[in-house]
Amino acid sequence: MTGGPGACVGLPAAVVALLFDLDGVLTKTARVHFAAWKQMFDGYLRDRARRLGEPFVPFTQTDYNEYVDGRPRADGVRAFLASRGITLPEGTPEDPADAETVAGLAARKNPLFLKLVHEHGVEVYPGSVEYVRAARDAGLRLAVVSSSANCREILAAAGIEDLFEQRIDGVVARERGLRGKPAPDTFLEGARALGVEPARAAVFEDATAGVEAGRAGGFGFVVGVDRVGHAEDLLHHGADIVVTDLSELERAP
Repeated sequence: MTGGPGACVGLPAAVVALLFDLDGVLTKTARVHFAAWKQMFDGYLRDRARRLGEPFVPFTQTDYNEYVDGRPRADGVRAFLASRGITLPEGTPEDPADAETVAGLAARKNPLFLKLVHEHGVEVYPGSVEYVRAARDAGLRLAVVSSSANCREILAAAGIEDLFEQRIDGVVARERGLRGKPAPDTFLEGARALGVEPARAAVFEDATAGVEAGRAGGFGFVVGVDRVGHAEDLLHHGADIVVTDLSELERAP
């Protein structure tokens, strides 16, 4: 891998732009998201089990990895409930948090997440930040592509907002009518915003839905970032390579 800027950071030489997911790739907020989702879903499932006289089966890390991580909030609610054979009315974005609808459950999660962020702050993965800086120094174009509506606040709280030229997040996706991951829309919008063809961009994702999106979008290289021990799943869903930390790529020849 020689002859191009991508090679400087362990990627194919033809790569000129990098598109990074936020939670779990750049920041350690994936574990905070999981904690908030678990608190919300366990509360709902416990109450539902009590009402219907059924056993309570808690929300797990595997559930988060498979159905929720990387997806827009309502899509995650819908996918997880479907895995449990539960169908709820869609509701509307104006639904209150106590409404037993997809929108209502989605509304319950965000305040829990923001409370945890406020209490514990936002940590970055040092290897990721060093990698991003090395990529910037090598002349690569950089963007964040996240389903989170809190992306701007998280980047600012982590002190890394200035490292990226473009940000395509949940707010932008809603404004522009972009489908959430595993659809490739948001990554394609990120490449468009940077002015590069998908084939000359690399995607960095820790979620199977995000890896699928990178593969579906025809991106030149898809890097799976395994923080929770699901490397095989990331490869199965389309990652070209899986690392546990981006510094492993920086050391690549």
